[in-house]
Amino acid sequence: MSRRSRTYQPHDVIREDRDDGAILLRARADMGPVAERTTDWLDHWAEVTPEAVFLAERDGPGWREVSYAAARDEARAIAVGLTDMDLGPGRPVMVVTGNSVAHGLLALACQYAGAPVVPVAEQYAALPAARGQLDHIATLIQPAAVFAETPMEEVFTRDSLAAARPLTGQSLDALARVGGRLEARIGPDTVAKILMTSGSTSAPKGVLTTHRMMCVNQAQIAACLPFLRDRPPVLVDWLPWNHVFGGSHNFNLVLANGGSLYIDGGKPVPALVGQTIENNRLKQGTISFNVPVGFAALRDAMLGDRDFARAFFQDLDMLFYAGASLPQDVWTDLDRMAREVRDDLPLFTSSWGLTETAPAALLQHEPTDRSGVVGVPLPGVDVKLVPAETRYEVRVRGPSVFKGYHGNAAKTDEAFDEDGYFRTGDAMAFVDPSDMNQGLRFDGRISEDFKLMSGTWVRAAALRLHLLDGLKGIAQDVVLVGEERADVGVLIVPTADMRESARDDGAALLANDPTPIIEVLSAMKGGSAARVTRALILSQPPSIADGEITAKGNLNFARIRAGRADLIARLYDPSDPASITLGEL
Repeated sequence: MSRRSRTYQPHDVIREDRDDGAILLRARADMGPVAERTTDWLDHWAEVTPEAVFLAERDGPGWREVSYAAARDEARAIAVGLTDMDLGPGRPVMVVTGNSVAHGLLALACQYAGAPVVPVAEQYAALPAARGQLDHIATLIQPAAVFAETPMEEVFTRDSLAAARPLTGQSLDALARVGGRLEARIGPDTVAKILMTSGSTSAPKGVLTTHRMMCVNQAQIAACLPFLRDRPPVLVDWLPWNHVFGGSHNFNLVLANGGSLYIDGGKPVPALVGQTIENNRLKQGTISFNVPVGFAALRDAMLGDRDFARAFFQDLDMLFYAGASLPQDVWTDLDRMAREVRDDLPLFTSSWGLTETAPAALLQHEPTDRSGVVGVPLPGVDVKLVPAETRYEVRVRGPSVFKGYHGNAAKTDEAFDEDGYFRTGDAMAFVDPSDMNQGLRFDGRISEDFKLMSGTWVRAAALRLHLLDGLKGIAQDVVLVGEERADVGVLIVPTADMRESARDDGAALLANDPTPIIEVLSAMKGGSAARVTRALILSQPPSIADGEITAKGNLNFARIRAGRADLIARLYDPSDPASITLGEL
């Protein structure tokens, strides 16, 4: 039997069409048994495979590895110390640090003790201009304690955290020595985490995430990907734990299935991507999770190193991208390299979900040959597709979907429709409208679309991906504009090379040779909503302090448009020297 034939369960979707035009989708399969608490997983594997590696981090030329038994004992000991500090249900612990063994053990200790853990993007503390976001979250959550792995005065002296007990790595050592009995204080409905939304459409909100939500989600995933239970997964993973993808999906996928998580201290940015490549050379995983730009960097490294490609693919069960569609050229290159290494393919796939859905709600668990497909409902997830122009808004409900935001009843009420479905604001389209088992493809956020003066809708997500593909080497990202104007324009966030080759006028860059940009724009076909006729290159990159970049590194398009209205006015002024304009349509 080939590896591919046993890696997935076939799609089997039930469809119901309602009189109001909505379409209901549900998987026919059952999700199977569900753990009651996330800590049950750690207790189980500490008994069944006590010496197996659970968490590891770099230590000099190698790895510091922590076994399941050691992790269980340490986390439970810290939990006793937390309880002794009166930390438990209703007394959150904010974590302001990156991924590490200490972070992982503290998070599990909090879950044993019943204290909601609140992981926060470390850049909110590291960047002085971003500390307003830290203050916003602290004021909202009112944590009883705050953890930074090393003493960080910029965190511990914040007025917003004055009432929080400061914790460091040394504090955890002391807590683990308190001693005593750990009393059972948690159940399926205990809040395990308060995860902050990205803040891409409004101020970050705290999503109340229970043990049940996370346990159900892992049962749903394993029901669709049974290879997870056949062979414990091994991950070499950088995705940040303050975000639901890295911190709930990936961390819990390892923990639920008795796998090993090797913490990658790198990131897919120029200064740190070398660490990611080195870590993947040192340790090969059975699953590779990443964002498209991360896979592009790994692809580039493997193109020049066949031994690295062979080591990366030879034992891989799944390659999983999220955050955006994987560019087709990257998909094609990875597919080709995998075929050169082995006689079958790992599952190339993606999923869809939000912080509020724990996160996975849709999963492509059959092989596909195209990027951008996010699949079908997981078992137990009810999907409602509500007509929105030529596509559908996706709404979901089920045991893995949250019940409310922390301290924000108004936003909670707004989040659900009359049938109890969570309004996600994301758009979907069918891969094949006649066959639900072909799945759905992500079609952008409805709030990112806008109308031109003519009343024509601009589908921003698809247009943005098209531009990014054409402007490789020029644009790191792009922001589409043109609401209530005659045509679509674009603000270009330039690559480092582009920035160096252009002249800065203080607010925009003047391209020495705009020809490559003009060629890309001129090649676009279609009506006014499908073409971009003008461009302007930003001299100042988006700012996390101003909310133009979210905690997970995405652009907040609405904030950029509002904050850079003067540049948009320049973009639509054909006499402006920095404005690159095609002229009349």
